[in-house]
Amino acid sequence: MNKINWYIFNQIVNSCTLIFFIFVSIAWLLQLSRLFNVMNNLQIKAIDIIQLSFLIIPNLINVTLPFVFIFGFVLAFVKFSKDKELVAIYSLGLSLKEITKPIILLISLFCFISLILNFILSPNTYSVYKEKEYELRNSIEFNKINISNFIKFSDNLTIDFENDNQIFKNILINIKEENEIFIYAKNGQIDQTRDKLIFNLNYGFKAEIENNKIETLKFDSYVSEFPIERVDKYSEFDPNTLNVFELMQNKDGRSKTISFHRIIDTLIILSLCFYFYYNIIVKHRYELKHFITFIIIAIISLTIDNVLENFTYEKNFYLFFSFFNILFIHFFTPFTKIMESK
Repeated sequence: MNKINWYIFNQIVNSCTLIFFIFVSIAWLLQLSRLFNVMNNLQIKAIDIIQLSFLIIPNLINVTLPFVFIFGFVLAFVKFSKDKELVAIYSLGLSLKEITKPIILLISLFCFISLILNFILSPNTYSVYKEKEYELRNSIEFNKINISNFIKFSDNLTIDFENDNQIFKNILINIKEENEIFIYAKNGQIDQTRDKLIFNLNYGFKAEIENNKIETLKFDSYVSEFPIERVDKYSEFDPNTLNVFELMQNKDGRSKTISFHRIIDTLIILSLCFYFYYNIIVKHRYELKHFITFIIIAIISLTIDNVLENFTYEKNFYLFFSFFNILFIHFFTPFTKIMESK
């Protein structure tokens, strides 16, 4: 590549980098705010929450990368058009190839980065994030919880209480076994060991619902213990935590669909790049209306793809509608005709 090629390449990279930091920073701050809102209730240290938020950055990059690429291209070519740099390139007798070469290189780099993020980096770090989040949520110190908050320890046990200077008041316990049981106490003491919760309750009642009948027992003092279901590792299924090796090991239809999700994500961005190249660069459509048309088409296509990913794990159904989504980019672009008619 010559100096013109590298100049165009660097300008597009600079635009993408600017958009990258803006989008990823906003997404990270939103996630950090969410984590603080959720975990501050449990009085988890701020430094632990911030460290946890760093683990979600590769996943945020993976989500925002298509928009970074789209808006980076648009920003770069708006600048080229405004500064008459493309006119200067053609005036020197240079051809469209001088623009095509850096674009092909950028698309190749994007495909490589996208596949690495989708199949290796993002799943691995997101898996660690989910495990760390699970550990923090379950490392509860009751004495530090300063607001009333329903805490679910298992499918069968939920508790709520008020902490008034480490004096527990208005303690409510919900137990779901063969019968549903509610225990309420005006005050008491809550102790926690590794595998059980111990309640020393004062002045309350115990209500048990059996066959649509309620049996109530009042007490002045009541002691109860509940086992805590401990797991050393977060094991709940999350498709975002499966890397390429785990997807290859799992031969079920759901794993194959997840693999197709990630591959088609890259194909959709490639389709948008080709649309941008042939409908804007090749045809020299650098007016604002054509850039807006491209952005609208890109947002609609990415939204459709996101909806399909989140609402279906049926491979054939997903592939069928993803195929029409890609066709929409190339052939069903009514916005283009509307803009050209104005």
